[in-house]
Amino acid sequence: MAATASPLPPPPGRLRRAAEAASAGVVNTFLEALSATARTLPLARPGAHGVELDADLCYHEDSPTHRLDVYRPVHRPGPWPVVFYVHGGGFQTLSKDTHWIMALVFARFGYMVVNIDYRLAPRHPFPAALEDTCRAWAWTVRNIGALGGDLDRIALAGESAGANLVTSLALVLAGLVPAPWASEAHDLGVMPRAVMPFCGMLQVSDPHRFGARRAVPGWVQAALRHTSRGYLQRDDHGDHQDLADPVVALERGVPLVHPLPPFFAAVGTRDPLLDDTRRLRKALADLNVPCEARYYPGGIHAFHAFVWDPSARRCWRDALAFLERATRARADAP
Repeated sequence: MAATASPLPPPPGRLRRAAEAASAGVVNTFLEALSATARTLPLARPGAHGVELDADLCYHEDSPTHRLDVYRPVHRPGPWPVVFYVHGGGFQTLSKDTHWIMALVFARFGYMVVNIDYRLAPRHPFPAALEDTCRAWAWTVRNIGALGGDLDRIALAGESAGANLVTSLALVLAGLVPAPWASEAHDLGVMPRAVMPFCGMLQVSDPHRFGARRAVPGWVQAALRHTSRGYLQRDDHGDHQDLADPVVALERGVPLVHPLPPFFAAVGTRDPLLDDTRRLRKALADLNVPCEARYYPGGIHAFHAFVWDPSARRCWRDALAFLERATRARADAP
């Protein structure tokens, strides 16, 4: 039977965009509430795990946005390997404060963690978030040694939008430098030992692709369109576009000055963003860049944040084992 056309016209653009924003807002409000509630528990205190926290350090201008937290694993002798962590949230919401649990997990296992904030869209569209990520990286390179970190053993990590930003940062550090704000980070000459994009949105343009290969709920598609529109705000960013869509740049084989480090890419099989991780694995393989891609059956988007879940625990074990190998190899090199 032929499909019956809807008797109602599609909603006007403004109404549709409002619905998309509401879909994204419901998810993020839930995550903010969950994080805030969990942080009241005694085990959420860094001191309960032998970790000290230096909060709200300024990495650029003296503004509330350009801040980062440093978690120091004082229960272990330093200098410590470092994880530079960038939070997700669709480029438009959440913060280092909502992502304390990610930082604390790494710190519990002996890693100093730099957990950053950055300017958010839509007020600050692309490339503002990546500009701030580069600035926070430059601050880290210049200051982390004095705080007890080992700059020779540093890794990048982030989830969702943060996975996009750390992958793009890796491209900048390897030589994709389209603007002065990228030059500052690149010219410091420090390459990370590893890159760890969890459940990444690695191409922000063309959000309609997510429903092309498999069914995606309407509210999820709406949230993805809202993310793309709010972050990019126009169709073409010229030379900057590669850094909004890092997996596209990798698929195209964009020229780089330095080789990329090994990647660990984790995603759940029920994550709407699953295909971006699959594309990343293939693109890196085509470039002969080591990539340990892990797919966790039944895992939803950012499932690893639910650290009590068995799949999340497996993901963290895999990630930490990879990270230990990556940082140890550098430490033992002649």
